[in-house]
Amino acid sequence: MATNPNQVTEDGYVQPVVDVPALTRLLDGEHAALRDKVRAALVEHAGLLVDADEMDRDEFRDRVRDAVVEMAGTGLTASHFPTEYGGGGDFGATVAAFETTAFGDLSALVKIGVQFGLFGGAVLNLGTKRHHDAHLADIAAGRLLGCFAMTETGHGSNVQAIGTTATYDVATGEFVIETPDDSARKDYIGNAARHGTMAAVFAQLVVGGPDGQPQNHGVHCLLVPIRDEAGEPMPGVRIRDCGHKMGLNGVDNGRLWFDGVRVPREALLNRFADVSADGVYSSEIESANRRFFTMLGTLVMGRVSVAGAGISASKVALTVATRYADRRRQFTTDDDQPELLLLDYGQHQRRLFPLLARTYALHFAQDGLRRHFDDVFSGRATSEQVRRDLESKAAGIKALGTWHATRTIQECREACGGAGYLTANRFTALKADTDVFTTFEGDNHVLLQLVAKGLLTDYSSEFGDMSQFELVKFVAGMAVDQVVERTMAHRLIERLRDVLPGDDKWNQESGLLDPTYHLDMLRFREEHMVAGAAKRLKRGIDAGLPAGEVFSRVQDHVIATANAHVERLMLESFIAVFATLPHGDNRVALGLLCDLFALTTIEADRGWFMEHNRLTGNRSKAITREINDLCRKLRPLAVDLVDAFGIPDELLRAEELLTWQ
Repeated sequence: MATNPNQVTEDGYVQPVVDVPALTRLLDGEHAALRDKVRAALVEHAGLLVDADEMDRDEFRDRVRDAVVEMAGTGLTASHFPTEYGGGGDFGATVAAFETTAFGDLSALVKIGVQFGLFGGAVLNLGTKRHHDAHLADIAAGRLLGCFAMTETGHGSNVQAIGTTATYDVATGEFVIETPDDSARKDYIGNAARHGTMAAVFAQLVVGGPDGQPQNHGVHCLLVPIRDEAGEPMPGVRIRDCGHKMGLNGVDNGRLWFDGVRVPREALLNRFADVSADGVYSSEIESANRRFFTMLGTLVMGRVSVAGAGISASKVALTVATRYADRRRQFTTDDDQPELLLLDYGQHQRRLFPLLARTYALHFAQDGLRRHFDDVFSGRATSEQVRRDLESKAAGIKALGTWHATRTIQECREACGGAGYLTANRFTALKADTDVFTTFEGDNHVLLQLVAKGLLTDYSSEFGDMSQFELVKFVAGMAVDQVVERTMAHRLIERLRDVLPGDDKWNQESGLLDPTYHLDMLRFREEHMVAGAAKRLKRGIDAGLPAGEVFSRVQDHVIATANAHVERLMLESFIAVFATLPHGDNRVALGLLCDLFALTTIEADRGWFMEHNRLTGNRSKAITREINDLCRKLRPLAVDLVDAFGIPDELLRAEELLTWQ
């Protein structure tokens, strides 16, 4: 419980007092006990955060491996595996553990993600019982370290076009894995350079057709040994270290080539497709595109987890910067008075508190995403609609969450001045290690296009089989009214039909702190953008332009639409949590943060709202004044609000920032 008593300001405002342990329990949610176990395990390995700067690369990598294997022994890293293989059958618990692990060394976090989420997830979700029995227990215990070999030098996001091939040889009952050229080499593969002994290799599956001619059945995944027991590359496997990186140098990223490597037919992860001994390909999913998207959809845990990791890294940065600003003094307004604390300056509040509010909003959206993920992968929710919705939310929150981390860490570093630039104070590692979050598990711009596709087609059955260019033609063939009718925009438009352009009647119907007003603003922006994107696509096709050019011209609009959609989801998640809270000081504190997130989101896009007659100049100025007032009200609560994240001091690694007097 915070020690400051309730205070009443001159205008009668009663300053709330944050119950920090209760707020931590709210943030930790249903997996609070698990998160506490992870915190304790991280403290045991907190030396990694300090020693990483002193060790050479191989020593650092081996220390990270040892930490990962030790954590595997606690059962905290593979909770999503079935109980018979050493897990707990709880997908949500694995995501919660991963989010919390991001408070510690991020090389260890990423290696955990590669080993148990990507490699282990491929075996679990794409394989069948024969693969589970052979490998899952060893993967869960860290005895079998593996790689997720999807990305190629020439193909990152466009997985369907990868060049690696797996050709079935009916005479021997083996698949032959081949890297045709350097653009098809597997690149940036975690665990490949030093520790991995097996790889889940994604390749074009080539099997003889009915006429005896080779037929490409698209991308499938096979398990391929890459090292022998002595740690030497297997015959036909070439391995090269990717070398020093901007960050995450405790992860042994490497490149893989396969020169006629043979693996048995059973190496194919055959949940969705199989090849018989005599070379007959079969799958219950007839469409190659739908089969591909179904396969990738089972691997969505990576995006869900990276989103949570980015948000957790933001929490670390904000905790350090806020605590520092509550200790560090600079300048005075009166020679007889002590210098002011940084956090007492309005501009410093403006720098940190909107980021804090957005972090809380992202946390609640991520928590909803984690529950959604658990429902789908536990089998409680099975409809195609629910699965598509999960994939879209995972893509959107991952994009906005990791961009937020990059922005927040930079702002917090600057807010700590020169002290924030010292390697000893964690920001060096935070900046370097999270920078790649914006591009791995999907480039953020590509992910937002995925979100927009779903919005434009309302997750219609046609969506799963479409490329982006086919989508353009599909939307252009729809009546634009059909797109609008699926949204809430038409309802808002009906409500506004009697409001003349430029009139601020609509804006004045609600107070600035009315959550209905906040939601209406963000919903109107989203749905107006959806309809506008559809109109632009149709107009381009009607003008006879090629689909690719039409899509290129509309990309900025598409990405803005997806961004608006995710911000609306974030606000809805925040308001939903707020509505469940009992009356009391914590409810008041979260209400201030929720209002701040909503108003700063509107303020950041005030130009759009003004262009579309949803905001007047006077109303815009009033929003800015209200934001400044919210920041002043949050000032006495700020340290408690970051302490509620529950990050152990040992993991902040900011002694010089936080311990000096």
